[in-house]
Amino acid sequence: MVVAVWQAGPMRVTFLGHVGMYIETDGGSVLCDPWFNPAYFGSWFPFPRNDTLDTTPFESPDYLYISHLHHDHFDQEWLRTHVDPQAKVLLPAFRVEHLERALRAIGFTEFIHTDHAEPVQMGGLDVVILAMTAPADGPAGDSALILRDSTATLLNQNDSRPRDFDELESFGPYDAHFTQFSGAIWYPMVYDFPADEKRALGERKRADQMERAVHYLTDVGAPFLFPVAGPPCFLDDELWACNDLDNDPANIFPDQTVFIDELAARGFPPGYLLVPGSVATFDHTRCTVEQPTGDGSVPAIFGDKRAYLERYRADWAEWLARERASWPRGRYDVLAELRNWFEPLLDLAPYTRRGINGHVLLNVEDDTRGDVGVLIDFPAGEVREWKNEPVVHRIDVDRALVESLIERHVEDWVNELFLSCRFRAHRDGPYNEYVYTFFKSLSVERMAYCEGYYASLSEPVDEMFRCGEYMIQKRCPHLRADLERFGTVADGVLECKVHHWRFELATGRCLTSDDDEHRLRTERVED
Repeated sequence: MVVAVWQAGPMRVTFLGHVGMYIETDGGSVLCDPWFNPAYFGSWFPFPRNDTLDTTPFESPDYLYISHLHHDHFDQEWLRTHVDPQAKVLLPAFRVEHLERALRAIGFTEFIHTDHAEPVQMGGLDVVILAMTAPADGPAGDSALILRDSTATLLNQNDSRPRDFDELESFGPYDAHFTQFSGAIWYPMVYDFPADEKRALGERKRADQMERAVHYLTDVGAPFLFPVAGPPCFLDDELWACNDLDNDPANIFPDQTVFIDELAARGFPPGYLLVPGSVATFDHTRCTVEQPTGDGSVPAIFGDKRAYLERYRADWAEWLARERASWPRGRYDVLAELRNWFEPLLDLAPYTRRGINGHVLLNVEDDTRGDVGVLIDFPAGEVREWKNEPVVHRIDVDRALVESLIERHVEDWVNELFLSCRFRAHRDGPYNEYVYTFFKSLSVERMAYCEGYYASLSEPVDEMFRCGEYMIQKRCPHLRADLERFGTVADGVLECKVHHWRFELATGRCLTSDDDEHRLRTERVED
């Protein structure tokens, strides 16, 4: 492997798009989350586009870091064809081995197994990886990366949500903070809410995700701020409306300029705008950014964003047509295949079944053969044909997409179908995390892990802290975030800022989910 010699000096980051970056330190180079190929059934494309970027200088790093297995971070084909497999992989301490297996399958052989929040010294470079391992993080996991050399300390949060701020702060002070600010979800766009309600939900989602990013930036306190990890863009005609072309307050995909303006309005240090090919150089005292010129320049991208995306769409139109034509249709008995696949997993999933406690309908749409209603009966642990029974959640999706999932035996439908936004949904009542966790866990290993996690949540939690007139359990009942740091209280309601779950202090009742397993333990006290 040919390794470029990096002379000791300020840390240097070449931005590759989305959250991809090539980091040069005086202890070696690190390639992080390179994403170039469209993801999720061709629905997500990198924005700004990076398909014309010369990546040759970045293909032989000393170290490779993949934060998690979502396809906008783990671009399997690009890694297989472009990255020298002799790179040493910095591996997060996930509790399941899916990421390591996936990287070994494409040729990587040397792994540095890290422990959660434990520094690893590699010559002139200190590395810390924070591994998030709750079911909502994958369940294969998510992670954040901290790098420190003699000149600077960098936090690459990407789209992870560290839940222990004391732990995060213990590795500071930080000089540069790279963080997600935009949406990476299908809510509320795919739901059949009334238009006014959907718009209000979109406005709140957009505000919440930027507020969460601001919360992290405030607590970390780095002087050099870089909004990354989104948004994607959508070039398929049926998804074009997902692009935020007019700074719509109800669109959950605001771009980098929107968040930089938000930071300025709140009095933060200037945020730095990165596009593919930007080079940021920084140390403890200063930061400079060298921007690309020509068609990949900042003015060319953001001066007329609509025209920029129209050109991008035209360039990829033939690829999208081939992608659609490749989806199988009519090859499989969908009901039989899903029954044989799902029912053994339901036998392993008492917590998930109890958490859903109702019927989920997968309505497989087919204009030629007719729709197929696949009913997942969670109380009974059965999969059968839908006979118009009431359901708590309904998913309408094209048959070709379901057959593709069956053909490839995709164990995490969130990482293929749901993030694609190529479906419609209906639900009765509040959000139920167990529904989508089930679809992330479509293997014995994944289901066993999630069930074990939920079982651990049912154990008593003893640690409490004082919050006004109440003693409150320290860890959020949802995903164990530190409420002493992440909890905010208004009008008798505590909100966890990590995932915005809300709890009534007087009763402990969860206002986000009607599941009693998420009740907050509170005790009113008197001085």
